[in-house]
Amino acid sequence: MTPFFSIVIACCDVEPYVRACLDSVVNQPFTDWECLIGVETSKDKTAEIVREYAAKDSRFQVFTGPRSGSCSASRNTGMDMATGEYIIFLDGDDTIAEGCLQRLHDKIAARPGADLYPCAIQVHNDITGKDEELRDNYPADLNRELSGPDAALFTLQNLRNPCPMLQLTVFRRQFLVTENLKCIHGLRRQDSEFTPRALYLAKRVIPLHEPFYLYRIQGNSVSVSGAKTGGFLKDFAIIIRSLLSFHAIHSKEPELNPRLSSCWARQWLDWLFYFWFDPRNMRTVPRSHRLQTLETLFENGFGNLKVISSFVSKAKKIACWWVRVFVLHPRFRWAAELFFTVYFSASKFKCSKRADSAS
Repeated sequence: MTPFFSIVIACCDVEPYVRACLDSVVNQPFTDWECLIGVETSKDKTAEIVREYAAKDSRFQVFTGPRSGSCSASRNTGMDMATGEYIIFLDGDDTIAEGCLQRLHDKIAARPGADLYPCAIQVHNDITGKDEELRDNYPADLNRELSGPDAALFTLQNLRNPCPMLQLTVFRRQFLVTENLKCIHGLRRQDSEFTPRALYLAKRVIPLHEPFYLYRIQGNSVSVSGAKTGGFLKDFAIIIRSLLSFHAIHSKEPELNPRLSSCWARQWLDWLFYFWFDPRNMRTVPRSHRLQTLETLFENGFGNLKVISSFVSKAKKIACWWVRVFVLHPRFRWAAELFFTVYFSASKFKCSKRADSAS
């Protein structure tokens, strides 16, 4: 019989946390689930602990893979193996809330068939020992159904997280299969690349506001350890390249709202300008590394950048031109960096003026 939920767990070097993770699943009063656990080659006893649980409960299935530094491979394999109606993604160092599967089931059963059911996440910081925030991408009083593009536009226009974590959402499995939605292998910060595509392609999005996921920030996690200056440049080069290509393809569709293109353009170009040309990053990240990763970003040329830059201000269009100069013209790289020094100084001045006028 088809389970209601398929829970896909990615694990690597999570021995101190994985028992709590699996206990949070197996102790749920709601029992109509399967749990697919991907264990990448670990330096600790993660694999042994996971197999211990699988030996006791047939709803757990374990698959293994080489160490990749990313959750992508485990999530993709788990999606391929899943048979449930809905998929939940869980990391091996996190947990789900007590009784949450029953609450999710009841809310989904009351409004079935949506492609995405965004929920909420409680964030716990292991470094400070505090519960930091409750993340919900939609206000609590928003209970109406949205199309995917409308949901994407809502989050962008309301200054909410434009790339909510995969773990924030319950996905209809058939939607993921039909759209062939997968994470890019080896990519960190997968949410930034995966979620904009999933949101746009969804036909129905129903916010549930259920705080079911308990997210742990720990000092040696991929997201923290990789956040050192310049540590994510290659990842963001791949992310932005993928998203610019995605937009270029869908920009030909007459139903694409130009306001969504404008919001995407501002978000993704701000990433580009900030990570590669913010004065602090230019001081601390070697030019050679910034150039190498930009060459990865634009390995297929600048056509997709031109498409999306048509939806932004003149200042951002000029900034895009200077990015191109930096990549293609070695003699003028200093001039491009000088431009961005002025660009960011002017941007901070404008933000300061807006703050003063609002106070």
